[in-house]
Amino acid sequence: MEYVDPTVFRLAIFVLAIFVGYYVVWSVTPALHTPLMAVTNAISSVIIVGGLMAAAAFSGQGVGGAQAWIAKGAGIAAVTLASVNIFGGFMVTRRMLAMYRKKDKR
Repeated sequence: MEYVDPTVFRLAIFVLAIFVGYYVVWSVTPALHTPLMAVTNAISSVIIVGGLMAAAAFSGQGVGGAQAWIAKGAGIAAVTLASVNIFGGFMVTRRMLAMYRKKDKR
């Protein structure tokens, strides 16, 4: 039996994760949406910490060249995308919580 290329194996896991994530997210009831958004925001904050570490990588080690710029660019992209995700998550959570407030009769 031949071994599977690690790249193909990782790609297959990634594709399966996309399908599982899609079906899990779309089967969530609206009552559970707000707690799940809070968890997503917490995960994104961990991504921001990792992105900041990647953006600061190689800066004090005397290493330069393309590898340092790729690490810094990937770190900046991670921080930017996670920030957008956190901001959007708080906006959606705010709108979801507004649905449960009592309406004032004026």
